[in-house]
Amino acid sequence: MLKINIAQVYLFLYISICSVNLNTAQTKTHHSNNEDLKVTISKLDKEFWVSYNTCNIDTFRTFFVEDFEFYHDKGGLTSGLSKMMASVKGGLCNPENPRVRREVIKGSVSIYPLQSYGAIITGEHLFYVLEKGKTERLTEIAKFTHVWQHKNNQWKMSRALSYDHQPAPQNTDKKEILLSEKILNQYTGTYQAPQTGKVIISKKENLLEIKASKMQAIVYPQSETVFFHKQSPLTFEFVKTSDGTISKMIVRENGKIVEEAKKTKVQHH
Repeated sequence: MLKINIAQVYLFLYISICSVNLNTAQTKTHHSNNEDLKVTISKLDKEFWVSYNTCNIDTFRTFFVEDFEFYHDKGGLTSGLSKMMASVKGGLCNPENPRVRREVIKGSVSIYPLQSYGAIITGEHLFYVLEKGKTERLTEIAKFTHVWQHKNNQWKMSRALSYDHQPAPQNTDKKEILLSEKILNQYTGTYQAPQTGKVIISKKENLLEIKASKMQAIVYPQSETVFFHKQSPLTFEFVKTSDGTISKMIVRENGKIVEEAKKTKVQHH
């Protein structure tokens, strides 16, 4: 028969219990450290974007290391803090340029620790543009990733990536309806506008396609006479004469008339 050494059993149980307690304590400490890190990085991130939106250049530059690198899917690579600040002063914060405001998409942000270095924050955000004499408009949606370095008891951003820039959805309050081919055909043809010049409208499946100079857009029917564009805050209203023929098209941006195009030629079907 197997002889059981009671002393050895007690020793084994003691070691096992101590090991479990140690692992539990380490897990709690790790979780606590991660939560503290998230609070720290979240606070820094908010402060950073406040300086961005307000163009507080002196504060803005304090968030970066000297050998900072910025990667942009459209603008390419910007190396070094001095080049970055020159770009900000000449572009984003140039008083002659439209103002840009960034807004985070709630629920999109995640923060991860970087062992013996710092942390990564990633998420999605929206960009709004305000031009002189106009109302602010939503223009883009994009993703971001920032690398924060913890060195000499200071947090600094060492790398930033801004990517997957897409036109922001527009006219989301409007619902598309289905129009007959007969109704759509009456809007097709050639139009002439004071600013835009020649405008050609054709039918594309159950929608209308508008071509003018370098612009090409698909517009969706909101009502029998009003169409909207999903990638810009534009609407297009077709106006009829007393005999029911189409005389012109009124173009609105954010509800304000920006162009009127008179119909000059009917497209035959």
